[in-house]
Amino acid sequence: MCTKLKFFTFLVIVFSLTILQNNTLSQTTGKIMGSVVDSETGTPLPFANIIIEGTTIGAATDMNGEYFILNVTPGKYTLRAQMMGYEAQIIEGVIVSVNRTSNIDVKLRETVLEGEEVVVVANKLSIKKDQTSSVKNVSSEQIEMLPVEDLDQVIAMQAGVVDGHFRGGRLTEVSYLVDGMQVNEAFGGTDKTVSIEKEAAQDLEVITGTFNAEYGRAMSGIVNVVTKDGGNQYKASFSSHVSNFYTANSDVFIGLSNTEFARNQDYKLQLEGPVIPDLITFFTNFRYQKSLGHINGIRRFNVDDYSNATDANKFGVNTPWDFDFNGQTYYSEHTGDGEYVPINTNLDYSGMGKLTFNISTDLKASVMGTLNYSETPNSGHVYKYKPDGRATFHNDSKMGMFQLNHFLSNSAFHDLKLSYVDNHQYSWLYEDPFDPRYVHAGYGGGMGGFSTGGQDRGHSERKLIDLNAKYDLVWQVNTSHAIKTGFLYTHHTVENLPILTQNALRGTPLAQLNWYNENTGKVEFYPYQTELYPDDAIEMDRYKKQPFEFSAYIQDKMEFDEMVINLGLRYDYFNPNTTYPSQRRNPANQLLFYQLDENDNIMYDDNGNPILDSERMSSYPKAPAQFQLSPRFGLSYTLGSAAVLHFSYGHFFQMPPLYTLYSNYRNLIPTGDFQTVQGNPLIKAEKTVSYEMGIWQELLPNMGLELSVYYKDIYDLLSAVVYTTYNQIKYGLYSNKDYGNAKGFEMKFDYLMGPFSLYANYTLQYTRGNADDPTTTYSRLGQSLDPVPYLVPLNWDQRHTANISLGYNQEDFGVTLTGYLNSGRPYTFTPVSISPLAKQTLYPNNSERPTTYTIDLSGHYDFDIGDVGKLRFYLSVYNLLDRKNELSVNSTTGRAYTAIVYPVDFATFISNYNDIYDSIQNPYMYSAPREIKIGIGLVL
Repeated sequence: MCTKLKFFTFLVIVFSLTILQNNTLSQTTGKIMGSVVDSETGTPLPFANIIIEGTTIGAATDMNGEYFILNVTPGKYTLRAQMMGYEAQIIEGVIVSVNRTSNIDVKLRETVLEGEEVVVVANKLSIKKDQTSSVKNVSSEQIEMLPVEDLDQVIAMQAGVVDGHFRGGRLTEVSYLVDGMQVNEAFGGTDKTVSIEKEAAQDLEVITGTFNAEYGRAMSGIVNVVTKDGGNQYKASFSSHVSNFYTANSDVFIGLSNTEFARNQDYKLQLEGPVIPDLITFFTNFRYQKSLGHINGIRRFNVDDYSNATDANKFGVNTPWDFDFNGQTYYSEHTGDGEYVPINTNLDYSGMGKLTFNISTDLKASVMGTLNYSETPNSGHVYKYKPDGRATFHNDSKMGMFQLNHFLSNSAFHDLKLSYVDNHQYSWLYEDPFDPRYVHAGYGGGMGGFSTGGQDRGHSERKLIDLNAKYDLVWQVNTSHAIKTGFLYTHHTVENLPILTQNALRGTPLAQLNWYNENTGKVEFYPYQTELYPDDAIEMDRYKKQPFEFSAYIQDKMEFDEMVINLGLRYDYFNPNTTYPSQRRNPANQLLFYQLDENDNIMYDDNGNPILDSERMSSYPKAPAQFQLSPRFGLSYTLGSAAVLHFSYGHFFQMPPLYTLYSNYRNLIPTGDFQTVQGNPLIKAEKTVSYEMGIWQELLPNMGLELSVYYKDIYDLLSAVVYTTYNQIKYGLYSNKDYGNAKGFEMKFDYLMGPFSLYANYTLQYTRGNADDPTTTYSRLGQSLDPVPYLVPLNWDQRHTANISLGYNQEDFGVTLTGYLNSGRPYTFTPVSISPLAKQTLYPNNSERPTTYTIDLSGHYDFDIGDVGKLRFYLSVYNLLDRKNELSVNSTTGRAYTAIVYPVDFATFISNYNDIYDSIQNPYMYSAPREIKIGIGLVL
């Protein structure tokens, strides 16, 4: 509590100084700039007025006829340019995106009549001129048209993105932001703590190429969601959606019924409007989802059913559960009701509330709160016949954010943001490990390839709290130079709280003592006496750590007539705020070594105590902080009136996830080899050096084509190296030994013509490295395999990726069709034992899975209901063609739902309820079948 108090005291001081000094900015706005000239002579027109219609925002041209309008919220606008003695000009369709400049040059024509005006439409070059790398800004209007459920699916549609991997990087190499504030889940590093619903997003910025110095803590990509503000008009919407799976593959996806209507439910509510008109507005968004999923199990077994496929005739009496197999009698209870039970279920709800204070034309503030909660039970093919007793993973995340945006002058503004993120993740069947509903662990057996009883007894819990303070300042020095600088401070608090239980009777005959009770007709166990693992057990990795990090940057955006240059430098600092063992061969001092004299006798101090050997015993100094400097450079050059060339280069650093610093923080070594991987507070930041070059060309009005090529080296990738203790026990330690690289080609095409839209992209990519994940090399050594000696395809090395979205959308009607084509990702082929290849060492990812493709459709139709609003009907169809896309494959056959079965497999397969193929035919290997979702909503 003391740490939080100190941190917030620090924030208050920063906030006070900021107000006194009048300085701020954010990663949530864009800019409009350009020139106004006489249409006939080309003479600059000073003092012409440029106004954003419907707002009080605008600017006047200087003596050179140039103007700029800073701090503009993302969206589509109409500009009005006017000057005495000239026709007014209305420029429609001016698109402003976050961190981008819209270049709008105006040519006014002289007139002698007052009130004349001409209407023009902004061209696409206006928003491409300053693009120095691959970035995609998706507006709220575009998001609304797409057949997607959330923003993650929008991100997945972008060129260069393969299952969350940006341009060949690992999942941990992406930075997720909400209104410019990082919301990454810092412990595991592969996810975010805050999710914003697509209806609440004003603009989505996805950067897959190099990025400016203002962005950090990422090596492969940036995702920045800008949230909506409330307006001066009351608006409300509510919708209710239900869906079901309709498939011809009922033999694979058992238990799905075409008559079922509401297998999945989805409810949305959104409200916005003024609290005090023109001064305070609000925006709220809520969503509740309950999904039963597309995988069903069959309740043949209950959690207290007992099966035994190893000890024939175990109980020596005839029971109703006996069955004969190969001349032996085996035992298997099955008291389930035989009903279908959904397996891959999910419950999810989210909420967001935002208050915006328009204090003056120069000062704006907002406060926002978000809530995300989800419940996901364990799932898998093994639970097919015993669907009960599964632990549930809970993810509970809350965020509070304060933003202050202040104009210092027409050419400078600054922004202060403070945020608090509380993420709580926990997994258990019952919260209390002593809950009497837990059955004896001895019921947890299997037969026929599936679980036939028992429960998930594990308890895990982790808490992560992030406190953030961010400050940015933007100064438009002149029309050619925009200086941006700022800093970010983050304080993490991570608590790891595993709970492990065991039987207090372990090691005694009573621990597994069981018998057949003829009165109940079931096997019973001697009562399980639950006790917690002792605190000093290696598995009880309970700790609380408080690392902190700081970053600062400065960059100059230089905008000239035909060229834009982004030049910046970033500084990153990370302090693990913990200690480390000085001797890795004896990290926890579990081995005692003493100083010896020349006769190999133990030496003693003056008090008669033996003197420890300091070289072979660990001390625990404070881990030093890490820091990096990252240069960034980007250039775009306008070629004629309809093409832009860009080039970018940068160094990008990112600290590995927190678990790699603190796992097994007590540094205890087990008694066997390769049984633990320890965290390493001395681990360095991973590093990417990236290059990109591309060109955008307007082929026809409203038709654009963009081509990009890129290459990047990824150094000091997270890995685990092997250490050997003095008593010859091998263990792992997280380190920076892995390397990877990626290269590729991207093509993006877009065409807009009235209500018709077409967006398409294609990625050709090669991703190579020596390891898929940090423990790959360590695990190979544990299996007596040599490290991979050369670069191999990584398991997300998808060679070809193509996405296309075709839409027809009018005011009251819209339909969009989206297709996805993905070449097969690598897998590791395992030859059959009789093949000569079985004697060879085959390296990972040596084969390729089948190609997949999917088509999704969405549409809506509105009915006016007078002055009240609109009644809207929704239709979405996912996997329209009901494709069985093979997501995973058998390592020998290379196909899903198959395996090579040998005679010995048939001979040793024991079951009285299924055959050997049942365990092989795994529906999780396929993508979800066709899902049809319908909804009705009210838009007010």
